Amino acid sequence: MTQEQFKSLVDAISESVTEKLKAEGVASPPAAAPGAASAPAAPASKSKSSKGPPPGPKVVVTSLKDRPDEFGLFLEKASHLPPALPVLGAKISSIPHLLDRSAHGGRSASTFLLLLGAVAVAALAAEAFLRLLTQRLRTRLSSDAGPEFGLRSLAHVSALALIDGLGVLAVWIICHGATGAWFTGPTGQDKLAAAVLTGIFSWRLYMLVFRIILQPNLRAARLCDVVDGEARGMYLRIAAVMLLITLGRILGQVLAAIGTPHEAMTAYHVVAAAIYVCAFLWLVLRSREAARQWFVGLGALAPVIGTIGRKWVPLATAFFLALGATQIYGAISDRAHVAGAMLLTLTLVVGILIFETLMQAVVRRLDSLIASHKAGRTTTTLPDIVARCVRVAIIITAAVMIAQSWVVEVFALVSESEWAQITTSSRTAGFTLFFAFVLWELLKFVTDPYMGLKNKSAAQAIVDGDAAASPASRISTMMPLLRRSAAVLIALVAVMIALDDFGVNITPLIAGASVFGIAISFGSQTLVKDIVSGIFYLTDDAFRVGEYIDCGKAKGTVEGFTLRSLKLRHQNGQVHTIPFGQLGQITNFSRDWITVKFNLRFARDTDIEKLRKAAKKIGTDIMEMPAIKSEVLAPFKMQGVADITGNALLVRFKFTARPGNPAAIQREAIKRMFNTLPALGIEFATDGAAVVLHTTTASVNPGQVAQQGSDIPADAMPRDTPKAAAS
Repeated sequence: MTQEQFKSLVDAISESVTEKLKAEGVASPPAAAPGAASAPAAPASKSKSSKGPPPGPKVVVTSLKDRPDEFGLFLEKASHLPPALPVLGAKISSIPHLLDRSAHGGRSASTFLLLLGAVAVAALAAEAFLRLLTQRLRTRLSSDAGPEFGLRSLAHVSALALIDGLGVLAVWIICHGATGAWFTGPTGQDKLAAAVLTGIFSWRLYMLVFRIILQPNLRAARLCDVVDGEARGMYLRIAAVMLLITLGRILGQVLAAIGTPHEAMTAYHVVAAAIYVCAFLWLVLRSREAARQWFVGLGALAPVIGTIGRKWVPLATAFFLALGATQIYGAISDRAHVAGAMLLTLTLVVGILIFETLMQAVVRRLDSLIASHKAGRTTTTLPDIVARCVRVAIIITAAVMIAQSWVVEVFALVSESEWAQITTSSRTAGFTLFFAFVLWELLKFVTDPYMGLKNKSAAQAIVDGDAAASPASRISTMMPLLRRSAAVLIALVAVMIALDDFGVNITPLIAGASVFGIAISFGSQTLVKDIVSGIFYLTDDAFRVGEYIDCGKAKGTVEGFTLRSLKLRHQNGQVHTIPFGQLGQITNFSRDWITVKFNLRFARDTDIEKLRKAAKKIGTDIMEMPAIKSEVLAPFKMQGVADITGNALLVRFKFTARPGNPAAIQREAIKRMFNTLPALGIEFATDGAAVVLHTTTASVNPGQVAQQGSDIPADAMPRDTPKAAAS
């Protein structure tokens, strides 16, 4: 391309760009110097051989030296604010004069302001009148609006919200009707009136949400845990701050409409931001107790909000100071997106707090309904699960919106197209992870009733006297293992799908995991043996948590198990950890029923029939005891004489009971026998043998007595008494 052709091309492009800018209403840049057109000639020759797109009008920052001194520019713009304050004051003082349309056949400023004030007062008075008119109905509805009334409470809370909404609807009707009747023209008066009336309606609509939550005059219908005086004061302070912000925005619109210079508008935004920050700090300090009660009450299900409530003053003060700083910085530096990002953050944070309050109020009432119709329900209910999942979805959505406003608009870390690409690729991954979270919550909800078997330590159970409680069911025994396996499976599948959505090739990961698993299998045969043995033991239902077993190597109560080992608690307190591969034969002492047999020694002359009847009577009496009746399957009775030893009869007794604590039944039977049998003439045998000697006139030869089988030594017999009875 020759020099003349290049100049012609540059002129054609310049004319095209100028016409486009004019069509879009943008002023064209100043014409370039005559010699400036030859400057691009050198790079043009380089682009001749390139096949990429032609170079566009973009600015490339090559080093930090090329960046503008932003802090210096900020200080320079800030120095223009003090001289602009008198201009701002003059513009504000000129507003009443500009509103005067009497010279043009319209309303004077005083007439206009009186009419606008009358409409505003009428709208607010209509809302107050409707609230006063329905006060008795609202009081009656609030009496049954507590969480303990279930669905009826939800219906009454909804009815109260509708009644409060009628007042806001009256405000809208009056404001909209007045705008259509008196302020429909194109003049500044009409536009100002429409802005003011719209602002009043927006203010009352915003305050409707806080009225539903705080209910300043209805304690029973209040959806947050705030006392009466604090709730009323907080509501009035929020209303005052929101009214101040509404009026400030209207004044800013008026100043912009009357052609206020840019420096004066910047000064107004700076002053307004400072006033807003002071108002917010006043709200934070005066309502600190109400905020603490409100947010700490939400902390049971949302710990982060509870932390905000406990540290409300420092956290809220820092947040609102940051809000004011960003507003001032955005106004001075002409970066409205900075202030917009902070306002969006504030709106989303307040929205999350309001949503959490409403959601917990609904969940409490649904939980009350479930508690009244389902005895023995689990701690976590289905409404709790749904609320938790919805909370996570709302928080993720708010976090994405806040991140977009700060990452893209404020810090410009990525462009709009790059952010769209990131969100597109991560949307499916996020949905997958959220679905995995919901699935895990549902799995926890279904398995929680079988997981709360041991809510105290073994030592505490012994102190409380319930260490010998009934064993767990089969599903309760296997549920911890199944739950851990399901959690690992859900996590692995969700992570794999999410990585695939982000563009990560997961095929090598799957292949590597397979090879690693094979290597582990070959290198850990004992571990595999333990795991496989444990699976078969659990499949065969050989033992359950809480059962007493004997595995040959140890005896004890099953306290729990892992994938490879079993934990047994000995009755003396020791804990045995035994791999499943070493268990061997299992003897279960806690399955279905147990028969206890024990022997007692009685005197040789005991009446066996009388003893049998006495034992039967004792067994019948034991069956009448409430604490033992349900445990005894076959009553206590005498089985018969098992043996005759020396001077004693060895009698066997037995009973059949449920596994758990048969020793208590045995102790009760022995105690009753000890107290009852002596009165019936039935004596227990003594430990030693007894020999009774009957003599007449002849003396007794001690040696002969000893030779006849007496256990008493000859030298221990009395020698001075011809008639002796030794025992």
